[in-house]
Amino acid sequence: MRKIWGARNMNNLNIALDSLVANRLRSFLTALGIIFGVGAVIAMLAIGRGAKEEIMNQMKLVGVNNIVIKPVLEDKKDEEEKAAQGKNTEEEKKKFSKGLSLQDAHSILKMVPTVEAISPEMILEQDVIYSGKSKRLKMVGVEPSFFALNNIGLSSGKMFNEQHLGGGEGVCIIGAGVKRKFFISEDPLGKVIKCGQQWLKIIGVTDEKLISSATKQNLGIRDYNMDIYVPIRTTLVRYRNPAIRIEHRSWFEDDDSRNQPVNQSVHQLDQLVVKVQQPEQLTASAGIISRMLKRRHSDVMDFEVSIPEQLLQQQQKTKDVFNIVLSAIAGISLLVGGIGIMNIMLASVLERTKEIGIRMALGAQKRDIVMQFLFEAVLISLCGGFIGIILGVLGAYIVDKVADIKTIISVISIFLSFVLASSVGLIFGISPARKAANQNPIECLRHA
Repeated sequence: MRKIWGARNMNNLNIALDSLVANRLRSFLTALGIIFGVGAVIAMLAIGRGAKEEIMNQMKLVGVNNIVIKPVLEDKKDEEEKAAQGKNTEEEKKKFSKGLSLQDAHSILKMVPTVEAISPEMILEQDVIYSGKSKRLKMVGVEPSFFALNNIGLSSGKMFNEQHLGGGEGVCIIGAGVKRKFFISEDPLGKVIKCGQQWLKIIGVTDEKLISSATKQNLGIRDYNMDIYVPIRTTLVRYRNPAIRIEHRSWFEDDDSRNQPVNQSVHQLDQLVVKVQQPEQLTASAGIISRMLKRRHSDVMDFEVSIPEQLLQQQQKTKDVFNIVLSAIAGISLLVGGIGIMNIMLASVLERTKEIGIRMALGAQKRDIVMQFLFEAVLISLCGGFIGIILGVLGAYIVDKVADIKTIISVISIFLSFVLASSVGLIFGISPARKAANQNPIECLRHA
């Protein structure tokens, strides 16, 4: 019985194939909706997955549960206007702040219980010289917590120890890009490079950190591979310490000059990264830190607090909306394709009325007619799905290369496309197939 049923189905499949081949142009036009629908599904899933991975990579770059505090420099134009208007009042003197400092970092770590780690940073541009090669690079004064908070490991060498950190010693850790620039064929560990006016001994090299140009622009981060890292106390002792300049000015200049507003470039730190224990503590901790710093800075808002993770989450929501729109477009295309299949198949039933009557007169049963037209609908959908997959993969590749939007094509998306294509053919092919099977054989044979 199974053999007979299998043979009959194979016969119905062959008849369906012959019909599609005989009407190739009509079959192709019928499949266009499926082609574009499946292509849109493939491209949408590829763009969505690429966007999600890009967000995850950016999260790794900025660190998880981090709060970033940056100094705000007072506009010189505003200072000139204040000076011109004679606004040198007692209130302005009272609101003078020494800016973002290491003392702020220590106070936050000590006073805010939700803080897990903190990383102060000082950034200076210096001319770096070694073995006749010279390049202007960023020298970053950091503490060991910087590397943990920014997910930066060492490929060789060692981390700063207590002696390096406490004594302001002339040691450094270089980025992988710096190693490629100055040490192509030699081991940099133990070598001494000139950084500005100081000689620094290299004790470590960081891992390569892949960062795209778009990511650096979106997140406002540096290329960590091209930085030179030194203990922050080394930066303060050997290079620059704005706090000393403020103290020097207040002690050795006359009363009139001390009363003048000081330019806000006296910030000791260029950035302060705070890591909290749990994601749900980010907003509350940022508020506490902001109020605490405002009090320490005499109610002067000379800093800004941001939460990169929340910004990225908002960016992810925006991309999710974009993906939903793409999904809706793909769904509409598949729906239109399915309706197109149903309409063409209904027209085909009317066109092939006599053929149906002859088959039924020769012994074909209703289920044979149903299977024949269902096979045709599903075959059209599957062929359209196959072409749509090729179109979707090609479209995702073009988007990746031309629009510089990362796309990732997965096996799941291809499998899902085949399932959608066959389901559309099956669902929208049922009605024409049943209509064909319910034809009266005698009326069909009388059909001209």
